[in-house]
Amino acid sequence: MTPHDGPAAPAAAAGPWILHTEHTVYAVTLSPDGSRPELAAWGPHGAEDGPSPLDWPGRTHFITPADAAPAEYIPQGMRPFAGADLIAQHLGGERGVWWAFTGATAGDGRALRLMFTDERLGLDVAVCYEAVPGTDVVRRWTELTCTGECELRLERFDSGAINVPVRKAARLTYLTGQWSQEFQLTELDLARGRFEIASTQGVPGHAYAPWLAVQDAAHPAEGDTPTYGIALEWPGNWHITADAEPGGAVRVRAGRLPHEGAVRLAPGDTLTTPVLACAFSAEGRDGLARVWHRYERRLAGARLGRTRKVLYNSWEATQFGVRAATQLELARTAAGLGVELFVVDDGWFPGRHDDTGGLGDWRPDQASFPDGFDTFIAGVRDLGMDFGLWIEPEAVSPASELYARHPEWVYRIEGRPATLVRNQLLLDLGRDDVQRFVLDTLDELLGTYDISYLKWDMNRPPTERGRPGAGPAETLDLDAAHVRGYLRVLDHLRTRHPDVTVEGCAGGGGRIEHATLARTDVVWPSDNTAPLDRLSIQYGYLHAHAPHTMSSWVTDAPGVFDPRPRSLAFRFVTAMAGVLGVGADIRRWSEEQRTEAAGWIARYKELRDIVHLGEARLLRTPADTTCGVQYARQDGGRLAVLAWSTGPLDGAPLVPGRPARLRLRGLDPAARYRDAESGREYSGAYLLHSGLPFAWTAAHDAGIAVLDRR
Repeated sequence: MTPHDGPAAPAAAAGPWILHTEHTVYAVTLSPDGSRPELAAWGPHGAEDGPSPLDWPGRTHFITPADAAPAEYIPQGMRPFAGADLIAQHLGGERGVWWAFTGATAGDGRALRLMFTDERLGLDVAVCYEAVPGTDVVRRWTELTCTGECELRLERFDSGAINVPVRKAARLTYLTGQWSQEFQLTELDLARGRFEIASTQGVPGHAYAPWLAVQDAAHPAEGDTPTYGIALEWPGNWHITADAEPGGAVRVRAGRLPHEGAVRLAPGDTLTTPVLACAFSAEGRDGLARVWHRYERRLAGARLGRTRKVLYNSWEATQFGVRAATQLELARTAAGLGVELFVVDDGWFPGRHDDTGGLGDWRPDQASFPDGFDTFIAGVRDLGMDFGLWIEPEAVSPASELYARHPEWVYRIEGRPATLVRNQLLLDLGRDDVQRFVLDTLDELLGTYDISYLKWDMNRPPTERGRPGAGPAETLDLDAAHVRGYLRVLDHLRTRHPDVTVEGCAGGGGRIEHATLARTDVVWPSDNTAPLDRLSIQYGYLHAHAPHTMSSWVTDAPGVFDPRPRSLAFRFVTAMAGVLGVGADIRRWSEEQRTEAAGWIARYKELRDIVHLGEARLLRTPADTTCGVQYARQDGGRLAVLAWSTGPLDGAPLVPGRPARLRLRGLDPAARYRDAESGREYSGAYLLHSGLPFAWTAAHDAGIAVLDRR
């Protein structure tokens, strides 16, 4: 993301400064003593017209006024007891910043820049805001410039903080998990104390996503409940920390976590923090999800109009046993189903008979493709499909030719043993020579072969994170260097190979945040494709991310956490909730299964524009016996409802003879809606009140209803 650099004008000395999004306002002012920026209002248009809900009398006991204030950004020193956003010092000096406000510039209600300086320390701070057109998102970041003659040590440099008024407790909703169980929607009521989620794995990680929703726990999670959300745009180490503040508020701050514990800022240098996206909805968590969906569609830019093709990935069918003849057999079967894209996963390069070798030697294995890789790709394309390839550019196997040539390219600490994760090491992508190698590798593959889809994987975090001979680790900021290298390569792919579709993956959902989503077309939320497990993963994912980014496969895999079987229809409808793929060993499917699959794929092609570009509403949860997702075309003229029966497959409804129902949302009560398959018509009021009926049986545990507004 490039911070706002458009025209700006001097602003009123003390505010309030009001930023306008499509449906909301974000108002900032200076504290009464002029020392700090404070939140005045955040909510729907007009929310700024009256006393701030965060107003307080200013009297405090045993804390300072700054510790109780709804500060937008404040350093330790001025806020000594509660959570501060910035900790800086001269090397060997005292920690703390005591700044003074020096001015503000504003740009047409869309941008704001507040400047502060600590002349004694030699630090200028710019607190920056940008309202994103066409969304209800305000981007925030901070710029720190060393203006003195001495280097500064930055121990904490968050991107920003938000303040939410609550009565007794805040309801925090966040996404938790582990490998193969990512994006589990989790709640916590915070009445007092501190809550924190973080990652020090060099990527956002599988345990938590850099995303949080905040509500007053006195109100329900859904419905007309004001809901505030943040998401950090950073594919490296991060944290989100929430403090239940005295006086009825929760304050949440977020930012980078430097791997070395601190970073150095040299005289004349500027550090720009990652962007913190701040979102608001007056329609509960479900409404906040739609705000994030619209924002991510904007991040996609012109690529949003690119058709996300139905893919087949051969990993689960062949794993490392990649051979041209077997792959072409799968390709012929996939083409017969209506698949549009064939992707060869891990195992296509030399030395890759298992996970102990080959990574880094990115050329097609002659033994696997005896007639040549280009001939093999031509065979796939002759079947009417595009061709895609898996690659893990940041990884290297100790047994590879690359490692033999360049052992210095991996992260390591001199004189200490290296830890193998998945039998591999991680390249130091912060090095210019490693970046050049990765760029040349991708250019060679994409320039030589007719590849239109690239799946970028990353299957291990950095462990011994050092760069011998390069100086003290604190001066290197290795986490940020790796992020810069990663984003540089993705930006190069977007510029040099604009027609290549890029999928992001990190052992599943280990690296999914806005910096990655802005540079990829789809991402892989989890390696777990089992139907009931996946439904829960996707339910959480869709609270934070848009359907057009969510790659999902139909496979034969049993559940990892829930092994109950589900029908082929259930698996297809689940995968159709995002970007449809197939990963099963389709050679073993019966003709009846293949015919059914072809029908689902054809139906998906008719509906994918609504799924990817429409307004999504989550109907109940996978913990309920019936749940669904409703997608509506932007003009409301057509709806697609994907529904699943998650209860026992006993062949009987909960009440015999009475179908399950999903109450739809966002419809015109006075309009009429016609079911495209049955021809039955419903009033909008009926669908809102009584709901759309689904008669589940053991043979019918998922379905799609398409409704056209009359």
